[in-house]
Amino acid sequence: MPTGVHIRDVREQLFDAAERVLLRDGPNALTSRAVTTEAGCAKGVLHRHFADFDAFLAELVLDRIDRMAEQATALREAAGTGTVADNLTDALRTVFHSVTVSIVALITFRDDLRARLRAARPTPGIPLATEAADMVAAYLTAERELGRIAPDADIDALAPTLVGAGHLLFADRSGTPPEREDVHRMVTTVLAGVTPNPAR
Repeated sequence: MPTGVHIRDVREQLFDAAERVLLRDGPNALTSRAVTTEAGCAKGVLHRHFADFDAFLAELVLDRIDRMAEQATALREAAGTGTVADNLTDALRTVFHSVTVSIVALITFRDDLRARLRAARPTPGIPLATEAADMVAAYLTAERELGRIAPDADIDALAPTLVGAGHLLFADRSGTPPEREDVHRMVTTVLAGVTPNPAR
């Protein structure tokens, strides 16, 4: 890797390399050597910028959480347009692309990574999944205020239900991602009790 490269560029190159390894080979194959080999740089580059591999992974997750904030803003701004079911279907399909599913699995099975993330973001739940539920809750709240969701809808129950069901649909790496209509069917089923027409 050339000298004098801005640290943010190095971080992004390493993060992108880690995502490619996750997509291609899964969480079990993600090692510091695999990341630096994929990035085309010496192993020492990663350890120059991060205390250890779990610190690198924690920064990767936190970076992806920050990126989700942009999607949350876009979804919130979509309230009142299109249909509720379509908006949520598209949002869940974006959230649960293969990298996110692999990162959630990584968090689940690495105790040190979970501990670091808990210290950085002391919120309950699994990082990324929790932020996804918050994103969906904010959107549903906006739609409830617009009258497209029943006024007595339990947003705190609906949001994690949608995210949990969405994660289950996408969780099998060995298979192909679910079709859009499968995700849409799940969304309309969850929303059936809070709107006369879940396709609205």
